[in-house]
Amino acid sequence: MTTYQFPENFLWGTATSSYQIEGAVNEGGKGESIWDRFTHTPGKIIDGSNGDVACDHYHRWAEDIALMQALGVQGYRFSVAWPRILPAGGSVVNQAGLDFYSRVVDALLAAGITPFVTLYHWDLPQAIQDRGGWPARATVDEFVTYADVITRALGDRVKHWITHNEPWCVSFLSYQIGEHAPGGHDWNDALRAAHHVLLSHGLATPVIRRNSPGSEVGITLNFTWTEPASRSVADLQAARIYDGYFNRWFLDPIFGRHYPADTVDAFSQAGLLADGLAYVQPGDMAAIAAPLDFLGVNYYTREVMRAGANGMPEPARELATLPRTEMDWEVYPDGLYKLLCRLHFDYAAPKLYVTENGCSYADALDAAGQVHDPQRIDYLRSHFVAAHRAILAGVPLAGYFVWSLMDNFEWAKGYQQRFGMVWVTYATQERILKESARWFKDVVAANGV
Repeated sequence: MTTYQFPENFLWGTATSSYQIEGAVNEGGKGESIWDRFTHTPGKIIDGSNGDVACDHYHRWAEDIALMQALGVQGYRFSVAWPRILPAGGSVVNQAGLDFYSRVVDALLAAGITPFVTLYHWDLPQAIQDRGGWPARATVDEFVTYADVITRALGDRVKHWITHNEPWCVSFLSYQIGEHAPGGHDWNDALRAAHHVLLSHGLATPVIRRNSPGSEVGITLNFTWTEPASRSVADLQAARIYDGYFNRWFLDPIFGRHYPADTVDAFSQAGLLADGLAYVQPGDMAAIAAPLDFLGVNYYTREVMRAGANGMPEPARELATLPRTEMDWEVYPDGLYKLLCRLHFDYAAPKLYVTENGCSYADALDAAGQVHDPQRIDYLRSHFVAAHRAILAGVPLAGYFVWSLMDNFEWAKGYQQRFGMVWVTYATQERILKESARWFKDVVAANGV
């Protein structure tokens, strides 16, 4: 059997986010978030559920850290809930919120687990949304204030910071497609939101470095590996447009390349830039390109795209023939290898972490109260091997965070999807290690597959 040995000091971790696991929606001085409002709006969540309790991590964090310690996890990526720190936005601090995350950080360090803190994983204070949300430029300053507060409080102990998780979801999925909070359907709002998220990242980066000396600062983007349905000029162009919309619209500005000119041109020709790029002010692009210490990579699947009737991209689902997860995402580990190589060779990212990768399957407790999830093990193994190939090709991949530590609230999908390596019985909050968790423990111990 071939063994894929990872480099010395390679970091193995797992990941969660605040709204998906914490619960305690009205405790500890927390303010309302856009996800609190969204999930309580009828028809927004597929099973009518919400994150009011979720995994009750707010009360069970010590138990969850003990689980990670038992698995030998070396790093834990989690997010801070902005409304726990600044319940109404602005600058009025809720000390109880800071104290909660301070306790979590101290416990992680005591357990030998390195905290990777994401400042924004989508739970914007509702009060800021009421003032315009991410389409409003004032939210940039709100975020910088928030980043200043939390990094002043935790920067002496936390040395790995992620400004934003998945700006594409924060902007296009949330303000154009409307699947995520706040549920908007305005293309120009989405474009403004994307720009302001990127700008807030760039302006917050030096503030974080000032407050947390010696720390590493990065941002996490979600990527889909994009391939054309055929080698026709039309399909090649469609795949390039989609890649520009999903990947390069965020990747290029972060690495100092401004917004991709071919995508701007495609948007203009399709009548999608009624206001042009008027929201981009002098100095914005230089600020967005603040030097990174690392880039976080969230990867789950690929898209095969063809040219639609108007030349714009549309999915060619019949050509994506590999097995699919319960999220209806194609299992395509080779996409991770190709993506990591592209980020290194095309963008010279100084360091990469896979900050999310995982899968949802219809797990179930058996008669003995155990969860056997061989499909998840196969999924993770194939993606770990793809990451190993990338390292051999010269990619500076420094760590891998499996999504997710435990089953949790899966946004618009509610509780119908289970991504965790740990089973959660929501009625009792019992945690049960799945077979994949025990397998992952062996991977971490061996530093290899």
